[in-house]
Amino acid sequence: MRKKAVIALGGNSIIRSNEKGTIEEQETNSDITCKYLIELIKKGYDLVITHGNGPQVGNILLRNEAANQLWDIPVMPLDIDVADSEGGMGYMLQRSMCNMLNREGIKKNVVTVVSQMVVSKEDPAFKNPTKPVGPFYDKDRSDQLKNEKGWSIVEDSGRGYRRVVPSPYPVELVEMQVVKDLIEKENIVIAAGGGGVPVCRHEDGYLEALEAVIDKDFASSLIARELNADVFMILTGVPKVAINFNKENEKWLDEITVEEAQRYLDENQFPAGSMGPKIKAAIEFVKQTGREVIITSQEELGKDEYGTKIVP
Repeated sequence: MRKKAVIALGGNSIIRSNEKGTIEEQETNSDITCKYLIELIKKGYDLVITHGNGPQVGNILLRNEAANQLWDIPVMPLDIDVADSEGGMGYMLQRSMCNMLNREGIKKNVVTVVSQMVVSKEDPAFKNPTKPVGPFYDKDRSDQLKNEKGWSIVEDSGRGYRRVVPSPYPVELVEMQVVKDLIEKENIVIAAGGGGVPVCRHEDGYLEALEAVIDKDFASSLIARELNADVFMILTGVPKVAINFNKENEKWLDEITVEEAQRYLDENQFPAGSMGPKIKAAIEFVKQTGREVIITSQEELGKDEYGTKIVP
C-alpha cells in the first residue's frame, strides 16, 4: 500500500530571507525544493504539499499600495491577495515538480487547489487582531486608512504604522473531498497555500470572505488529520528542533514524545513567532492519529535518518 504524507513548506522556501524575490530567485528555489521532495516520492509517498506565503502576500500588498497611490487603481481585499499568492506559488511549485518528475522518469500528475479554509466568526482572534501584514505607513496615511477602511493599524517599533489582522483557527477545508479524491488517484496535490483563504460558512451554505490570515502549520495539521496521513512533515530552516536554542546548553532533539513536546511548549522553549505553532500543530496531529510528525529542513529529506520525530 502507498503511504500518504502532508508536507508543510516554510514561508521562506520560495523567497529566502536574503533575497529580493525576483522571479528568477523564486523559480530557482522552487526547483531546489522539488528536488528534495522527489526523494519522498521515491520512497513511496503520495504527497499533499502546503506552503507559507508571507513574503509573497507582503509583496502583493506593497504593489496594491503603490498602484493605488500612483494610478488610483483600487486596492484588492486580503482574501483576493491570498488567493493570488496560492495560484502564483502553486503554479511555480507545480511546474518545478513536473520538470523534476520528468527528469526522474516518474509519471505523475501535479495539481494546485486554490483553497478556502472555514473559520468561525466567533473566534477570539477577530476581537484581537495581531498579525502584521503589508507595508509600513506614515501617521497621515495610517489615519486615512483607518477612517476609510476601518483597518486596525498599530505603531511598529518605531518603524512606522502597520496593519494588523486576525489569525483565526482553521476549522474545515472547503475543498477537502477534492484533495482526498486527487490523492487517492496518486496525484501530487498542492493545497492550502498560506493556510488557505479564510471564509465563514453561513447556515444556508453561503461562503463569506474574511479579512484575516490563517497559520499555515495549523491548516496543514488539519489536512493531515483529515487525510489520516501516514506522516506529517513540517519543513523549516533548521535540521532539527532544539531546546535552549542559541544558548550554551542548547540541545538538538532526535525524538520526543507528544507529552515531552507539550512540556517544552509549556516551558516556553518554542517561541510563538517561530517554532511554537509548528509544535502545537504537531501535537494536534499525533494526539488524533497516533502517528508521527517530523520537523526538519528540506535538505535532510534524502537521508535515512533526519529531523526531530514527535511520536505518541
